[in-house]
Amino acid sequence: MAPVNKPRVIKDYNKLDKDLQEQIKLVYADGFADNLIHFFDKNGIKVTALPFETEDKYYMLRMTENEAVQIVDEDDDYDDDGFLKDNVKQDYEDKYADLDHVADQISDDED
Repeated sequence: MAPVNKPRVIKDYNKLDKDLQEQIKLVYADGFADNLIHFFDKNGIKVTALPFETEDKYYMLRMTENEAVQIVDEDDDYDDDGFLKDNVKQDYEDKYADLDHVADQISDDED
């Protein structure tokens, strides 16, 4: 769950800036669909979202499971099997290595 001290931001993935999208792809190198969570918004409507935490915000990126698959399918950074391409992953790791929130979230995958 989101730490209490960080504001929650509910946003659409395609409305994020490119750098944030790249950080999300690095954290979710194996695609988005298997990492979606469900919650109810303030109006009691069930929302499906991809969680992503930065130093100062906790993002909930609205997307359905079908949209999650489609985003990865249409993104040239991912291969045909839905995995982040090795060369792209390396580029993003080099670019965002100094960001603690990215390093903390990807280190779990590499153990």
